[in-house]
Amino acid sequence: MLELFAKNPLLTFFTVIALGHLLGRIKIAGFSLGVAAVLFVGLGFGALVPNTQLPEIIYQLGLVLFVYTLGIANGSSFFQSFKKQGLRDNLLVLGLLGFGVLLTYGIARGLGLSGPLAAGLFAGSLTNTPALAGVVEAMGQSVDKNLPVVAYSVAYPMGVIAMLLSINILERLWKIDYAKETQNSGQQPEEIVRQEVQIAHPVRIAELAQSKGWRVVLGRFLHSENLQLVAPDTVLQTGDILSVIGSPLELAKVQHDLGQTVNSSHSSLEQDRSQLDFRRMVVSSAKVVGKPLSDLALPQKYGALITRVGRIDADFLPDKNTRLELGDRVRVVAAPEKLGEVAQFLGDSQATVAEFNALSLGLGISLGLLLGSIEIPLWGGAHFKLGLAGGPLLVGLVLGWLEVSGKIVWKIPHAANLSLRELGLLLFLGGVGTRAGQAFGNTVATPLGLSLFLAGTVITSSVAVLTLWLGYKWLKIPFPMLTGVLAGLQTQPAVLGFARERAKNELPGRGYLEVYPLAMLLKIILAQVLLQVLS
Repeated sequence: MLELFAKNPLLTFFTVIALGHLLGRIKIAGFSLGVAAVLFVGLGFGALVPNTQLPEIIYQLGLVLFVYTLGIANGSSFFQSFKKQGLRDNLLVLGLLGFGVLLTYGIARGLGLSGPLAAGLFAGSLTNTPALAGVVEAMGQSVDKNLPVVAYSVAYPMGVIAMLLSINILERLWKIDYAKETQNSGQQPEEIVRQEVQIAHPVRIAELAQSKGWRVVLGRFLHSENLQLVAPDTVLQTGDILSVIGSPLELAKVQHDLGQTVNSSHSSLEQDRSQLDFRRMVVSSAKVVGKPLSDLALPQKYGALITRVGRIDADFLPDKNTRLELGDRVRVVAAPEKLGEVAQFLGDSQATVAEFNALSLGLGISLGLLLGSIEIPLWGGAHFKLGLAGGPLLVGLVLGWLEVSGKIVWKIPHAANLSLRELGLLLFLGGVGTRAGQAFGNTVATPLGLSLFLAGTVITSSVAVLTLWLGYKWLKIPFPMLTGVLAGLQTQPAVLGFARERAKNELPGRGYLEVYPLAMLLKIILAQVLLQVLS
């Protein structure tokens, strides 16, 4: 049976994926390996059947797809994260990753570990697959190129478990009240709702909204049985009914300044859709992507208004500076006869957002590979390359931030991006797992394997505890957001999932997205620096 796998690489690959998926879904005390289980199944196959090695091009292709699509998806958030508190959080991550690499260096020198083992230990302790990939690629055809994978695999499980234990222990020690922490942070995520307000006195609504600083969207209003959209020069009269969209807190402010709320389930605004109608549309036209809503001029062209934007799994309120992305789901209010024209303008095609532009994908990855091939001189005559991992990631971040260049849309629709990213990660994990399986099997039960396991546990625990202590006690970061920052530093979705479960809100997700791109890029670079310094 095992000989069948040795003779059929494709059968091996898809079997590894299937078994890895099943193993990754098994939870023990709330922890699961997730997609990383594919690596361990690949290691098992490689250990049992040494000839079950997938071609090198498989994991290289997977790596490039994974890091490029990751960069494209996070480009905007990466550059925005260097503002205000995001700068503080990214500096914290920068310092802690510097501490992590120095600690790894010290342990490696103390244990006499080689550069490949130390680099793999660093990547595994901080659970970063692209960092491992960058090291493997930087080693070229070296006979020791399986060593980083071995060290990574031994350190990886505790790289997740130690993070979860650190959060759990410190939240008990410090008696963290997540609800109170979230409320005191002033950043409590709030749902978006619609409310109708009956106007108590005449008011020029745009001027009042600006002076009061309301963070709401003003939609339709009913005046003498005529429904109209709010315009910059709209003057509401006593008795008019106004539709307002925003958080409950902001809606309470509007109601206090304008009049009294109306039971929307019995209102004319909700029941009468003959004058103004509304529907969700999908942004699929390249012509509107990356442009501010003010430039699209929907009110002037179609008498239409976008009142909500759905992106990924959440809605948010747009303003004049909001830039639409491929795959956004927008709620449009307009006259019934105009909705079709607006839909044609925005695209409104689910099929289109499930696809990707081959030109932009090929060109973007090509630029990334060219950047990754450039040798950067280091001290002592050594050289460093961003390689297959860092080059496409950096280019992806820049292009994701630009979104559009002329007629080329760099952004990949969310659904297509996730599919390509997942495929790339599976290709990489399955490929490197089978190729390093024999070396892993020969190492894991040896004194070296025990040393790597304990060293990885020390690195992960030290970084986790120091991050939480500095962030909470010194920088006064709210604990729910800090756990998200820790998950982003670790670039580990399992830690983020645990943090969300403990906080019971999306505040950890904000911290995660602030620091994730920088942490990813830094770990790719630092792992290769370790490789060079200790080789």
